[in-house]
Amino acid sequence: MSDSTKWPVKTRELHNHHFDSTIWNDLVFRDDDVVIATYAKSGTTWMQQIVAQLLFHGDPDIAVAEMSPWVDLRVPPKEVKLPLLEAQTHRRFMKTHLPVDAIQFSPNAKYLYIARDGRDVVWSMYNHHANANQTWYDALNNTPGRVGPPIEPPPSDIRQYWREWLDRDGYPFWPFWENVRSWWAVRDLPNVKLVHFSDLKQDMAREIRGIAAFLDIAIDESQWDAIVKHCSFEWMKKNATKSVPLGGAFWDAGADVFINKGVNGRWSDTLSPEESAEYEQRSRAELGDACARWLAAGA
Repeated sequence: MSDSTKWPVKTRELHNHHFDSTIWNDLVFRDDDVVIATYAKSGTTWMQQIVAQLLFHGDPDIAVAEMSPWVDLRVPPKEVKLPLLEAQTHRRFMKTHLPVDAIQFSPNAKYLYIARDGRDVVWSMYNHHANANQTWYDALNNTPGRVGPPIEPPPSDIRQYWREWLDRDGYPFWPFWENVRSWWAVRDLPNVKLVHFSDLKQDMAREIRGIAAFLDIAIDESQWDAIVKHCSFEWMKKNATKSVPLGGAFWDAGADVFINKGVNGRWSDTLSPEESAEYEQRSRAELGDACARWLAAGA
């Protein structure tokens, strides 16, 4: 890597009912770390599963959610989480939902950013939010250290949920556009790879091979069929307790509600053509034409 490369610098902290970005200040990086970055409900768990299957050669029994923690989630606190990360002996693969300027960035780590059309994000997020149980609300709202207002149950009307998310930029979670924009801006760095949810849907095997090459993981071809099988939506939903946080304890319907449908375009039955056009116009204004086109459809 060139000594003249301009590496991202952390410029701020983000806190809310979910985030404590200060944990990144104390994380000691290893040269082979993998960071999976996304806006929520964009394919995070899918990417964690892919990386795990590549690292562990198609092993169906690995507990991905335990092995790949959400670093900036403030529960459990960093005093608990950092020692657990330090104790890991395998190649670490961690997740973040933060924009680039709110994390410490290591030139030696590898960063995978997976994105998805914002309309698909909201429909998946609504399912996630509407099915969350009291344990989820208690963990986010009542654990000491929360900054800002609590997260409340969603409205019964998904159209209202969409309207609030678009008008208030990611409400009630966190800003959407800056997240996508920040990772798009560093896409040409040698240790950053952008992946799109739609490209994974279209040709998962091709995308997995590209991810393996980026991470310098030699694929055990004798286990290739197992790797692909264990990264399929059907297999992941059937075995969701292995990849969903706390085995799905935050949702009364269980882990498989977290891995819901894995399909795009469900919003098209609800949003009017005018509402969809409004989103697309906003996307271009926020991201620029090239990034907006990529976010809508991938490569």
